[in-house]
Parts: sequence; C-alpha cells; structure tokens
Amino acid sequence: MHTLFDDQQQSYMLIDIGWEGKKYTHDVIIHIDIIGSKIWIQRDNTEEGVATDLLEAGVPKEDIVLGFHHPKVRPYTEFAVG
Repeated sequence: MHTLFDDQQQSYMLIDIGWEGKKYTHDVIIHIDIIGSKIWIQRDNTEEGVATDLLEAGVPKEDIVLGFHHPKVRPYTEFAVG
C-alpha cells in the first residue's frame, strides 16, 4: 500500500501497487479531496466504507460528499450533495 498526500491541492489517496502472483496491480483504494469545507469521497473500495469511519470520528453527514455518485443521485443519499 502507498499513500499519496497533496496538502496543497488537499487530495489524499491510498493506492495498492505491486504484484499478486503473476498479476500486476495498481488500484486506488481510497481517494478523498477537501473541496471548500466538504470532504469529498471520490473513491472508496473499502469494506466498511470511509463515510462510516468519518461519521464515527464525529464528522457530520452534511460535511461529507459521496463524489463517486452521480450528481443526480446525491440528493437521495444521507450525505451532502456538493
């Protein structure tokens, strides 16, 4: 696993890079951006979900955007629309 932190752009990723047997992998596990005052989850390939972890850490739902959902779908989630 590799972490990529860009504090200037406020973009953060966890990436799985390496070999699994004969297969090379390069997968984004988590990608989060801070845009304005919102936490945008751009990619979440975790089992429990980054949003769940953020909620458990005390981040309000209205400060979390599920960026991987189409903008037309976001109003139907429990989270901010962007």
